[in-house]
Amino acid sequence: MVQKAYNEIRRGISEIIDEERVLKLLDNYYKTGENFYIKAGFDPTAPDLHLGHTVLIQKMALMQKYGAIVQFVIGDFTGMIGDPTGKNETRKKLDKETVLKNAKTYEEQVFKILDPSKTKIYFNSSWFNEMGSIGLLELTTTFNVARMLEREDFEKRFKSNTPISISEFLYPLLQGYDSVALKSDIELGGTDQKFNLLMGRHLQRAYGVGKEQAVITMPLLEGLDGVNKMSKSLGNYIGITESANNMFAKMLSISDELMWKYYEVLSEKTLEEIEALKKGVEDGSLHPKRVKEELALEITSRYHSKDEANRAKDEFDKIHSKREIPTEIEEFSLKAPIWIAKALVETKLENSTSQARRDIKQGAVKIDSKKCSDEQLQLEVGEYILQVGKRKFAKAKVV
Repeated sequence: MVQKAYNEIRRGISEIIDEERVLKLLDNYYKTGENFYIKAGFDPTAPDLHLGHTVLIQKMALMQKYGAIVQFVIGDFTGMIGDPTGKNETRKKLDKETVLKNAKTYEEQVFKILDPSKTKIYFNSSWFNEMGSIGLLELTTTFNVARMLEREDFEKRFKSNTPISISEFLYPLLQGYDSVALKSDIELGGTDQKFNLLMGRHLQRAYGVGKEQAVITMPLLEGLDGVNKMSKSLGNYIGITESANNMFAKMLSISDELMWKYYEVLSEKTLEEIEALKKGVEDGSLHPKRVKEELALEITSRYHSKDEANRAKDEFDKIHSKREIPTEIEEFSLKAPIWIAKALVETKLENSTSQARRDIKQGAVKIDSKKCSDEQLQLEVGEYILQVGKRKFAKAKVV
């Protein structure tokens, strides 16, 4: 059983540091029933979790089946600093109100995946607010600046004379101290978090916790662009609270190549089942679109329901295959006359009038299913179905 559990845990991961410890924790659970503690931290810098976050959360949910108690850390304290990992400039600070508001949504969303009876949610402000200035100064003595500058992103910024704030140096220490406060057995994170995760091991040793956490790193999930890490700021994400229609459509927009990575880290299908699908695509017995639809249905069903996922598929087919208008379209009331570019912004189809004008020039905008080529068009009193691209629709009631 231990080896079977370990093989399941290893699926889709990038690296395990201290495999021996992970095996001992599993062995002890099967022999004595004693649980072990796995930790992952999330800074609430945006209100919604996306599928990139769920790569970690799903791995934790799997480990709950093998004896793990999840320590889900919401970084309401560290979130106000911002994780500098992979950043080429200092991040903007978030105000406490925004962080707390986002944190509340995280708390509600994680139980779409995790078993609540085996999950403990922590806010790291609970121990950092008690630490005080003396405790913070003591924390800074556990690591030196030279070692901190060994981090690739810090090294690049230092060599290019790009400012690095002292608070950014503090961030890895703060994240590492979470593992001290919680006495975690294992910490999970993305491959870009390796430095911070190892800091947890270092600080547990420095503070005499009596254990050093194992570290499991997971691959970063590329977003819809197939290039960059999934991110809300880049707009290449699939949010887990998005509508079933949006989620299904976005899943189908990923490339055929990227689809296999999504299968590996997001699907509940076995590796053998995924390999069979791959072979089917390779020998031509399965069309990639059908295989992608299967994945889209699975993911959409997970965060909505099977019925909603099937309706989303029907709606997608209606729009894309039959080129029909969606059944449900959000309606907006606008004051006549209104410039088409402004109407597209006010109906939330575009982020700016300049982007709207570019899309009109490129032939991506339609009014009542007819292509709009006049970027100066004024909409008079009436009702219009506005469309940008293949998936974005809105009903404009101009009065």
